Amino acid sequence: MKRYYFKNRLFFLIGLLGLVGCSDSGNIVDEARTWMTYQGDPASSSYTPLDQINTSNVGELQNVWTFQTTDLPEGSDPVTSQSNPIIVDGVLYANSAKQTIYAINAKTGKKIWSFNPLGEGEPSATSRGVTYWESGDDKRILYSAGNFLLAIDATTGQLITTFGVNGKVNLNVGVRDDPNKISVSLTTPGSIYKDLIIVGSRLPDFYGAPPGYIRAYNVKTGELAWTFHTIPHPGEPGYETWPPDAYKYAGGANCWAGMSIDNQRGMVFLALGSPTFDYYGADRVGANLYGNSVLALDAATGHYKWHFQTVHHDIWDYDLPCPPNLVTLEKDGKQIDAVAQATKHGFIFVLNRDTGESLFPIEEREVPESHLPGEVAYKTQPFPTKPKPFVRQSMTEDDLNHFTQQDYDSILKTFRTVRYEGLFTPPDLKGTLSLPATRGGVNWGGAAFDPNSSYMYIRGNNLPEIQTIVDANKFFAADNSTRYEFGRTAYQKYCAICHGPELKGVLPTFPTLVRLKEKVEEHETLLKIRQGGGQMPGFKGVLTPREERGIIAFLYDKEEPVIEVPQETASEEVPVRYMNTTAYRTWSDPSGNPALKAPWNTLSALNLSTGEYEWQVPLGNDEKLQEEGAPHTGLLARSGPMVTAGGLVFISGAADQKLWAFDKKTGKLVWETDLPAANNANVCSYSVDGKQYIALSVGGTKENPSGSIMAFALP
Repeated sequence: MKRYYFKNRLFFLIGLLGLVGCSDSGNIVDEARTWMTYQGDPASSSYTPLDQINTSNVGELQNVWTFQTTDLPEGSDPVTSQSNPIIVDGVLYANSAKQTIYAINAKTGKKIWSFNPLGEGEPSATSRGVTYWESGDDKRILYSAGNFLLAIDATTGQLITTFGVNGKVNLNVGVRDDPNKISVSLTTPGSIYKDLIIVGSRLPDFYGAPPGYIRAYNVKTGELAWTFHTIPHPGEPGYETWPPDAYKYAGGANCWAGMSIDNQRGMVFLALGSPTFDYYGADRVGANLYGNSVLALDAATGHYKWHFQTVHHDIWDYDLPCPPNLVTLEKDGKQIDAVAQATKHGFIFVLNRDTGESLFPIEEREVPESHLPGEVAYKTQPFPTKPKPFVRQSMTEDDLNHFTQQDYDSILKTFRTVRYEGLFTPPDLKGTLSLPATRGGVNWGGAAFDPNSSYMYIRGNNLPEIQTIVDANKFFAADNSTRYEFGRTAYQKYCAICHGPELKGVLPTFPTLVRLKEKVEEHETLLKIRQGGGQMPGFKGVLTPREERGIIAFLYDKEEPVIEVPQETASEEVPVRYMNTTAYRTWSDPSGNPALKAPWNTLSALNLSTGEYEWQVPLGNDEKLQEEGAPHTGLLARSGPMVTAGGLVFISGAADQKLWAFDKKTGKLVWETDLPAANNANVCSYSVDGKQYIALSVGGTKENPSGSIMAFALP
């Protein structure tokens, strides 16, 4: 590492890691405090300065302890975990897939305490970790369950009752809409700035969703410190990018994927999702700030600093899916602090941290217009000239798979029938090919940044989808003959997009609902529909009580008699609403094989200083679909990489149940091990008593459905 570069980086490492000691390489590192936050540090770098495990000895790694969570009874369906553990002074804190929080001895894997934040029958939801804060002897874990933010004593595992109301803050309160009719939760843990915890929100991607306000709460008291309106109110910057009254009804534009903190500047950088509804925006004509934007705020006050919008008037569900990386890179002989944001559609925007200006040229290019009635697609979209996309953004007939002639003929016919004009082809009634699609590009696992080399490591998904757009009012016209039939229609409208029209789901992300009545009580399912659970957001306020009852009747096979037709008559006109009924499903041939040729998942190394890629390799493998002698196929996965000072990139997360280590300079696979189940969480690293560990959360198995946490170290 060059000496002048070290001097420029020293303040950065001190500010982020609270560094106090000295390692052999010259970097100052407090080894007991190297992974204290989600994704490693406030900058979301997913980098560890530990180098005991390196390219010369990684082949000797072995599993030194496994902690089995015990949230689910034997015989339950296995669940997946997205938790990224944090480690503070030898204690590992993590949440299970069922949301129980554990404090674990990070050296031995023995439980210190556990805390279940859910009441009897309350549904658990996807959660990617916990937040740690301390001031003297006051040490706290901040965590969300349901629509509450909780404060827990990090030493004892008990609720701190002086926080909020008896240890809880209701996140439904203060988000425009009636708190009794919405469900606001967190997917990604909040971030700490001094005595504040800053949080985004998880919301339904549907008509009627609330807005995704950004809020900061006092860590000690739970009092609300500030709120930023992501759908601007009159007089606020960005208000003119919406229809005049949109702030009263529009939803979304929420930060579900996380944020990064620059403590020295006192700034928070957020990655915002799209406004609702995802695929039709006739009621929100305009650019729609701050949807799909990197947003910089004053962390103490919530005051606007700058923004950069990566997609104008999103109608493709191109949420910003991961926290922005705070990076320092060399450009034109100068060290520049920047923000690097990876996206679902395969771009990386590199922005000046102080101004939001791009460090590489960006072109606003004209894109296809929409043919949907009432929709006004934005005429241009931003295209960075550098770095190049890390996933595919276009395809031709030559890119279609040819497993059998019959399968090939089917997907070729589809390709020639649907609308496809490249990136940003709008949703269309004739069907639209989308590439990258809703699960394309990077996902919530984000990218890892190596401060020693300015290299960024990114996992990318190449997954096309066929959008099937329907007029919701006509397509989902309810059959009122029985409550069951009314519920079947409501299910197809709200639930089939994830769980499928035949209730089979898309494992492991969207569980099957077949034989649900044999596994889950009705009242628990109703609670999950309202509050959310797993990957599903809460639908409270989106569904009418009649729709709720109908869906329950359908799921539980309750063939009830003819139901009453509502007596009230609506004089106002029903708004036109279009929906995509096939989102989140990879385009496949009739036999279930991917329509697009491999690779379907890659790991890339990008030199951020030059904007050039150093290497890219397929990640994961489907042996059944791999041609003899061909490279690995790659497999759909959402978790992200971790890069180490020891020269390694660790990553897992695919269905082939592997944990890999790659040489960060060359992309060569140098170590792998089998996991007991598919992992869907980011890896972390820490040190206890001079020994470096690699740890990760792993999904459930038939024997232990609630999953485990595994740690690896050298002998």
